[in-house]
Amino acid sequence: MKNITVIGAGTMGRGIALACVQAGYDVVVQDVSEESLQRCETYIRKFTDSVSIQFETDLQQAVKSADLVIEAVLELMDLKVEIFKALDTFAPPHAILATNTSTMSPTEIASQTSRPGQCIALHFFNPVHKMKLIEVICGLETSEETIQTSMEFGQSLGKECVKINEFPGFAAGRMNCLIGNEAMNMVMEGVGSIEDIDKAMKLGLNHPMGPLELADLVGLDTRLRNMEYLYETLGEKYRPCPILKKYVKAGWIGKKAGRGFYRYDEEGNKL
Repeated sequence: MKNITVIGAGTMGRGIALACVQAGYDVVVQDVSEESLQRCETYIRKFTDSVSIQFETDLQQAVKSADLVIEAVLELMDLKVEIFKALDTFAPPHAILATNTSTMSPTEIASQTSRPGQCIALHFFNPVHKMKLIEVICGLETSEETIQTSMEFGQSLGKECVKINEFPGFAAGRMNCLIGNEAMNMVMEGVGSIEDIDKAMKLGLNHPMGPLELADLVGLDTRLRNMEYLYETLGEKYRPCPILKKYVKAGWIGKKAGRGFYRYDEEGNKL
């Protein structure tokens, strides 16, 4: 495996692309937005001046030589299915098609392609350059060869990989969403301040980040989509906290917007 294409130049896409370049892969980042690609390039150039990365708006051109394609777009099933149909058409027959979804079914996505055995979910964590885990999630028809190749790829990035059999939310995401949602309920109920609830998790349970700080980093809009999917598939205990819905409606979607549970300056530093 040599050539990696990352679909989506947002926070996760650029992080995955950087990790791949730093591991010695030739990388193409594709996005329909020139502006997003420019921001992605600016970010990556802070860490490397490697010539082994290209930026492309045309999907067909971006995947023509890919050995592995990693889709990292919004958590919207219709969008992911649309992209995978196109990848199935344009990517080489041997290419593995991976989704970076944190909750959604790789089986459902793979069923829309002619190569379900070569489809998998590779769930990276944010920020990619700091987080050591990749969840390798197997769909119903994912082949053992695809699983093994994906595990080896993750390890080549210096990550630890865990094999997870598909179920809504997988492992880490399912637990994380539940913890974060409960923290939001505690804020709404007046159990403690935002800062103290986060501090309790960091110092009491040794979490590196508080659940509210982490939700801001992930994006409250993304977290709401995840919670709505888990609520639909797993039931009442995953009902999104009302304060999460309120913040998203207000445009307080976290660090990327300058405001979520915390306020941030233009550089993303907490105020």
